[in-house]
Amino acid sequence: MKYHKPNFEENKNNLNESMKKDFKFYKALFLSTFSVSAFTFGGGYVIVPLMKQKFVDKLHWIDEDEMLDIVAISQSLPGPLVVDASVLVGYRLAGIPGAIVSLLSTALPPLVILSVVSLFYQAFKTNPLVNAVLKGMQAGIAAIIADVVISGGIKIFKSRNTLSIIIMIASFCAIYFLNVNVIWVILVCGTLGGILTVTKSKKKVPKI
Repeated sequence: MKYHKPNFEENKNNLNESMKKDFKFYKALFLSTFSVSAFTFGGGYVIVPLMKQKFVDKLHWIDEDEMLDIVAISQSLPGPLVVDASVLVGYRLAGIPGAIVSLLSTALPPLVILSVVSLFYQAFKTNPLVNAVLKGMQAGIAAIIADVVISGGIKIFKSRNTLSIIIMIASFCAIYFLNVNVIWVILVCGTLGGILTVTKSKKKVPKI
């Protein structure tokens, strides 16, 4: 079979097609993280169901287990959970360029909204209509967070992983009943997860 050497025009067309695909992907990534950030009201945990719906259920870019891992890592990092999770998703999908795109698109909505709100803060502060809207949003946000907790808990119980179930219940009791600092809970759970992973990987190594 004779080898066909691509000419300049063919290389140029292939490059243009690749650039078009990259542009479409980065555009979709920018718009997706922008919309998630724009509608994340009431704290970072609200981002979990929004990102799951966007990246797992709709776009199928990552699976649900990866999404939970990204959220867990984001919780242990300094800074807002929304920004950390978006940057990790962007890095997972497209490396450093994806992380930069996600960072910019996530930072833009709060920057614009806060800039506008700061101009009319005094008027918003005493406006009963604005206060009523915020009260309604608090109720909706509470329902969203409850949905995340329930769906995540059900998945852990369905996995029938005894250690994970014990860690989940013990973490809840430590925070809710004993008022243990969340940082200590995260550190202990992360340490246990690391030990469990190392133990499993050692068991999988075949003996020579």
